[in-house]
Amino acid sequence: MVVLFVPKESEPGETRVAAVPETVKHLVQAGVQVIVQAGAGTAVGIPDQDFVHVGARIAEDYAQGAGSADMVLRVRPPKEGTPEVNALRPGTMLVTGLQPMLRLPLVKALAEHRVVTLAMDLVPRITRAQNLDVLSSQATAAGYMAVLLAATHLPKFFPLLMTAAGTITPARVFVLGAGVAGLQAIATARRLGATVEANDVRPAVKDQVESLGAKFVDTGINPEMEAKGGYAKEATAEYLQRQREILTKHVTAADVVITTALIPGKKAPILVTDDMVRGMRPGSVIVDLAVEMGGNVEGSVKGAVVTRHGVKLVGEPNLPALLGQDSSRMWARNVQAFLKLVLKNGHLQPDWNDEIVKAMLVTQDGQVVHAGAAQALGAAQGAS
Repeated sequence: MVVLFVPKESEPGETRVAAVPETVKHLVQAGVQVIVQAGAGTAVGIPDQDFVHVGARIAEDYAQGAGSADMVLRVRPPKEGTPEVNALRPGTMLVTGLQPMLRLPLVKALAEHRVVTLAMDLVPRITRAQNLDVLSSQATAAGYMAVLLAATHLPKFFPLLMTAAGTITPARVFVLGAGVAGLQAIATARRLGATVEANDVRPAVKDQVESLGAKFVDTGINPEMEAKGGYAKEATAEYLQRQREILTKHVTAADVVITTALIPGKKAPILVTDDMVRGMRPGSVIVDLAVEMGGNVEGSVKGAVVTRHGVKLVGEPNLPALLGQDSSRMWARNVQAFLKLVLKNGHLQPDWNDEIVKAMLVTQDGQVVHAGAAQALGAAQGAS
């Protein structure tokens, strides 16, 4: 029987949990023994007793659960050089959000501990893997929450209001990046009554933007910017410069700007410069969803709300954690879908040739098997 452990997340500010009673119930019914660390779901309103009620066992501390587990489910990865890694037995399967190119020391440590690491953020964007896609599910939460934060900080109404004191004009919202987070931001801002514009480097999203009632801002250049798997490619410096010139008038006219542009494994591109911020009306708000990856907005600060030129720059790095209950539920369902690929009759039987499993695999048998991470680690060792 497979023993599966769900720890309490240790990252500061992280409220989510990688499994919820709904998914634990299905795992137990499938013959898996589930151990949940005490307090793992407390931050999202899930008491330990709810896990016990569906058949899980509670471990009082991390080492107790991790030391007996064949598989560990996490939202955030463990930290190298800590008991979170050292407590994992060789051969343990770790299923977690990882971003391996940004955590090379951790990847190296996991390989040295002979942990089998599978990154949920490396799920390929193919039809068969849609129900595993944590990037999309968590981006849904981020896009929704970004608009609520903006509405909270903006000193005016979002909708058009006809009042006895006169007409209140609607807020103008400009969304940069129309992936899952951007589209959810557009939909939420429209529901709140704002006038919305949006832009993306991928021309294919124009119809999606307009279907939500927003105006698509065409930058005048339509290069093929979509990488394999549905992600945006990194734009050239020349394209970004021309894009900024065209977008400046839309940014400066907006009451709210929401930026969502991310390049997997790389620093986020700067889309809103300090000059653009200077041109906005005092009291305007920018929510930078890419702040954890360096930010799309010049001057935004991770984990802080700062004011530049009278404009509030909101740098909340983990918006899904602010909606931890539903974000956890979506993450847990994504993980449950993945586990169907590696668990058979209560036993670990992964098909390492499955295209989804192969794409997610980062470390195995003491080796770094993720091509990008292995190459980066090799280059770092050669340089030293």
